[in-house]
Amino acid sequence: RHFRMEPFKILISKNTSSICTHFRILDVRNVPCAQESILYGSLGSVVVGLGHFLATSRIKRSFDFGMGGFVLTTLGCWMYCRYNHAKQRIQQRILERGIRNKLLFEGSDLDPGRRKNSSQGISKS
Repeated sequence: RHFRMEPFKILISKNTSSICTHFRILDVRNVPCAQESILYGSLGSVVVGLGHFLATSRIKRSFDFGMGGFVLTTLGCWMYCRYNHAKQRIQQRILERGIRNKLLFEGSDLDPGRRKNSSQGISKS
């Protein structure tokens, strides 16, 4: 029996999301902060590698410095961006909870603003 191997069938497929889930490859476009981190990492790699090459004229060593620059810049940008992303999500949850409570308690006896006014003897009539 003859099996025909199709190694490039994956590359021809129109549905890229099935490729990513089938091979468990991360899709950089859908992961927050991943795209920016890789772009800044590649820029850091070029800057560090080229700067080291211009300073020392050693090719292999400059490549090693460029790879180190890529890793450090990518990880640094990733951690900074993920920290800010998590902080923003926490603030968003706090705001959503506050808005929900405002809508639920506005005009009722549990409204904190109404309690302050009634305790001071101020009426809104």
